[in-house]
Amino acid sequence: MSKRLMTGLYWFLAFEFALGAVTKYWPGDTMFSSAYSAKFVDWGYPSWMRFVVGALEGAAAVLLVIPHRRTRFLGAVTLMFVLTGAVTTHIVNHDPAGESWAAPTHLLLMGTLALANWPADWRDLLRAPTAQTGAPGRVRSGFGR
Repeated sequence: MSKRLMTGLYWFLAFEFALGAVTKYWPGDTMFSSAYSAKFVDWGYPSWMRFVVGALEGAAAVLLVIPHRRTRFLGAVTLMFVLTGAVTTHIVNHDPAGESWAAPTHLLLMGTLALANWPADWRDLLRAPTAQTGAPGRVRSGFGR
């Protein structure tokens, strides 16, 4: 896939989740659904849980648009965590398929993006980027400069 198309996909998904984060903080009904404060209570969660989910969605949306494999991986994995909870919630509450198709679809997309950005070495997630290359844990030799 072309780099521009993939960048567009990341931005589109980030926009979707940023919008989803905003709706979690919105006090009343949105143009997409009823108020999340009521929805979370109906699903069996405390009303304040929507703020936690909204914060995770917003932070992950920002991570998706930063053009580094590590940040995109972390953003996708964070959303996989949130979306696994959403899918489970829809299943446990027997929500109709028309209301719950988006969560499993996005879970599959985030799983694909997490795999596409999987670090070569898991320790790369913990290393700070080096000043020379900006890549985690990679130091350039002095040859060829």
